[in-house]
Amino acid sequence: MKLRKALGLVTASVALVATHLLTGSASAAPAADDYVAPDGTRVTAAQATQLEERVQDYLGEHPEASRVSGNKLRIPGGTVTLAVPGSTVDASAISCSSGWLCIQDAYGDRYNYYYCGYYDFWGLGDGVFNNNQTWGTVARFYNRDHSLRWTNTAKDTGTASWTPVYHIRPC
Repeated sequence: MKLRKALGLVTASVALVATHLLTGSASAAPAADDYVAPDGTRVTAAQATQLEERVQDYLGEHPEASRVSGNKLRIPGGTVTLAVPGSTVDASAISCSSGWLCIQDAYGDRYNYYYCGYYDFWGLGDGVFNNNQTWGTVARFYNRDHSLRWTNTAKDTGTASWTPVYHIRPC
């Protein structure tokens, strides 16, 4: 009985060490190829370093966020893809999968919401949106004090000032 218990403890310890070795350190940055540039351009090592700093800052400020891949993070209600430093921001309508509310702020960060709910929003400056949810679905945008700022009915695209928007209800 003691041998079986000791063997179980050794097995558990080995599994714990192996898991740590296989997953690596939480601070290890992805390779430059792991980062996504919206226009498909290659991300340089310098951009990857700057982008990793932005990712770590975002994760530090938003404990509810988690990394999906390089610069794509899961946030309540959807995802945010942080823009590559030095990339240009396209002020035209953005692509958006069916069923989603997609937003690009002035810095090129892309917020994609799929799930209904009431979410804090961190976008800044003037940008664009694509409300590609089911026809007639109303997205609501709120001020800091939670008062309704404006609404948009799907399917629609447009421009908006995101700095005064603090909360979003996609549907």
